[in-house]
Amino acid sequence: MTREEVHQEVRQFILKNFLFDQQVPLEDTRSLLDTGVVDSTGILELIGYLEKQYQIRFGDEELVATNFDTVKGIESIVWQKLRERAAVPGPSESRL
Repeated sequence: MTREEVHQEVRQFILKNFLFDQQVPLEDTRSLLDTGVVDSTGILELIGYLEKQYQIRFGDEELVATNFDTVKGIESIVWQKLRERAAVPGPSESRL
């Protein structure tokens, strides 16, 4: 998976689930909360989707508005988690 694929999947999820595929511009750096695209319940739905879709878990310290308030921020935190997961050896691998 590429970072661009993550970006597109996040955008599509937001467009489908919060903007209902309306022809509304969705700027990558504009606040989803400030523009009313999502509310606090929507952020929880988004986090649940991301954890399931990408098989990642967010720690309490990562659950801050700056990570989930823009498409670009969401893409960045998901990409970071995917990179961290890729760097960790699986159960059959060992660290030396």
